[in-house]
Amino acid sequence: SFVCCHRLLRMSHKRDISSLERKAAALPLIKNKHKRGALYAEISAAKNKARTEERKRRVKEREALGEKAPPKKVARTIENTREADDTMVVPGDEEVLADEHTDEFAGCFEAKKEPRILITTNVKPHMSARKFASELEGIIPGAKFYERKGYELKKIIGYCKEKEFTDIFVINEDRDKVNGLVHCHLPDGPTAFYKLTNLKLNKEIVNHTKNSKHRPELILNNFNTRLGHTLGRMLAAVFPAAPQFEGRRVITFHNQRDFIFFRHHRYVFDINRKKEEKTKARIQEIGPRFTLKLRALQHGTFDTKTGEYEWVHKTSMDTSRRRFFL
Repeated sequence: SFVCCHRLLRMSHKRDISSLERKAAALPLIKNKHKRGALYAEISAAKNKARTEERKRRVKEREALGEKAPPKKVARTIENTREADDTMVVPGDEEVLADEHTDEFAGCFEAKKEPRILITTNVKPHMSARKFASELEGIIPGAKFYERKGYELKKIIGYCKEKEFTDIFVINEDRDKVNGLVHCHLPDGPTAFYKLTNLKLNKEIVNHTKNSKHRPELILNNFNTRLGHTLGRMLAAVFPAAPQFEGRRVITFHNQRDFIFFRHHRYVFDINRKKEEKTKARIQEIGPRFTLKLRALQHGTFDTKTGEYEWVHKTSMDTSRRRFFL
């Protein structure tokens, strides 16, 4: 019964496909634009209908088979078909764990000292860079904005070392548009150079909420290679190791195809006043939001002349859409 119905459905599905193929083959031969457009719309609608029916058939088949149903197929994406990388970090890798105890960020994660961050801009910044610096100052606990006032970055680094700052962020803008970010970890580096795009400040985000001074929780996604692991620890070291959960603030750095998406949310519990219980949880964006793309990672503090680079992005490295470095 079920098997017979299943065979009949498959036979009708094959007939529909063959008729669609004949119509699609005839499409280039039709010279009338309106008739060609109408036939194309008919073919598209038939394909959508066939896909829907096939999906419903698979659902019914899985329900009929129950536990004996075959496992669902995993969709092929660029992420899960990425090129193999020898530097991928395996959870529990002893070498990686040993490096974490001795690298430049170990003191931050062991809570030996609170992060202190200096935020500045390029020389003679426009209003866009100042606004972004102000919002960064509100996001990161322990951050403080200082005017650049024409000082060289090396002198600023020396000042920060004396005052025991742990990180420096330098915002770069061009023609009143923020386009870059330099992140220097102190006292011994490394220094990361980012391209910054898709910036939206708080007021530009629909239904945004106000920020609070609570220490945020931190989420780092898909930093899988040794380079990505280093970058993830560098970003995590900016924030205090002990978050204040009562503030319900969450900061996310999500790496996808070597683009690092920054998001800042607060999760909210909607209370049902009749039942006097928390019935629904949701998130509300605080902002800002932006995207980072790593351009270079340098050993030590900022030094563009004699500094040694651990990694530099070059166009010759983009040999495939499935090749990623983080």
